[in-house]
Amino acid sequence: MSLDVKKTYKLFIGGQFVRSESGKVLTAKSAAGESLDNFAWASRKDFRDAVVATRAAFDGWAKKTAYLRGQILYRVAEMLQQRSDELAHEIARSTGSRSAKTEVQQAVDRLVYWAGWSDKFTQIFGSVNPVASSHFNFSIPEPTGVVGVIAPDEPSLLALVSLIAPVIVSGNSVVALASENFPLPALTFAEILATGDLPGGVVNILAGKRAELAPHFASHMEVNAMVDGGGAPEIGTVLQSGTALNLKRYANRLLAAKDWSLAAAEDPCWLLDALEIKTVWHPIGV
Repeated sequence: MSLDVKKTYKLFIGGQFVRSESGKVLTAKSAAGESLDNFAWASRKDFRDAVVATRAAFDGWAKKTAYLRGQILYRVAEMLQQRSDELAHEIARSTGSRSAKTEVQQAVDRLVYWAGWSDKFTQIFGSVNPVASSHFNFSIPEPTGVVGVIAPDEPSLLALVSLIAPVIVSGNSVVALASENFPLPALTFAEILATGDLPGGVVNILAGKRAELAPHFASHMEVNAMVDGGGAPEIGTVLQSGTALNLKRYANRLLAAKDWSLAAAEDPCWLLDALEIKTVWHPIGV
């Protein structure tokens, strides 16, 4: 009789899978209350380590060409499609969804969609401005830096992908907090990120309690923006408190579960959540 070895799902920090520094784990439960597997319970120290990794990865990622970032995102979509059965299984056993395969395919489509924006958003959100002097005046969107992302419980994979993709395609790096109730699909998705072309540290995925980690997202001085899709007003209030501390941006992206598969989650203006507009003056030569 063979031994059934249970998997302990780990945090994804700096391109590596790590246990929580505290050594603590939580047990993932299905929607029906069935115990599934254990996963690492992210602590404040784990969050800080993730921010360090995210900051270290930011410069290199932001300097990559728009074309290359799009190709890397497309490669993530390709690999997700190859492992679609595994991700569908994780979603189905966690949430009880009967449309898990559909959700995975929608996540693939969503990655391809945002990959296509990589070399187009500058033209859409940038401009050449008329001025009264003999200068060219350009407004150019640039990545803001380290972005915290809070994912909702459902859809556990599609919502996470929809929140992360527009942030990284524009050159930012991410610390994401997976669904609190159904984290296993997100932590499995991290395995795809780890084996693709995405540089380590560009996306870091934590799992744990929102109420415990939200104050750290809000107060950390190296987090430049927050994208909140979590759906809890009290968590949103905590996150917004950080905007007064270090002037970090806060974007509320709260959608009903059914709306994550619709055009509402493909709004190009979501790119602006993590973009700064840089204006440059250049003298006109004779």
